[in-house]
Order: sequence, then C-alpha cells, then structure tokens
Amino acid sequence: MDEDNIITLNDENGNEVEFEFLDLIPYRQNEYVVLLPIGDSDGQVVILQLKEIDDETEEYVGVENEFVLETVFALFKERNKDFFTFE
Repeated sequence: MDEDNIITLNDENGNEVEFEFLDLIPYRQNEYVVLLPIGDSDGQVVILQLKEIDDETEEYVGVENEFVLETVFALFKERNKDFFTFE
C-alpha cells in the first residue's frame, strides 16, 4: 500500500477513518472518489462525490442515489479490471 494514497476523513461521529484512495471517476459533470477503508474492511469500497468548496478546499459527500453508485462502481471496475479482481 502506497502511503501517498492514504487519506483521512472524519465520520459522522467525528472519528478519523483512514482510506486508501483507489480512483477518481468522472460521471455526469461530477467526480467521485473510490476509497477502500483501511483496517476492518470486508473488501467493500466507499464511493463519495467530490465537491470543490474553493481552490484549496474539497468536501466528500455521501451518494444516496443507487443508480449513480452502481454506475460509478461499474466504471471503476472497467477502468481497473487489470489491477483488481472483482467478484
């Protein structure tokens, strides 16, 4: 695991959670980050929408639309089929 690909986010309770950044997927004028939780992960990724607040600040927002989640994950799998094994 490359330390440069580790990001730390705060969960809804204010706890710091580390993720491995896997990819940035553009979809319908938005960008989505695909993250893998470090530690107690069951291999499931987290997909968050990237929103730029200003030139120096970004925000990661949960995605509630199932269609968007499935589509972004399908795009991720296609782009990364040579690097990961998917079930």
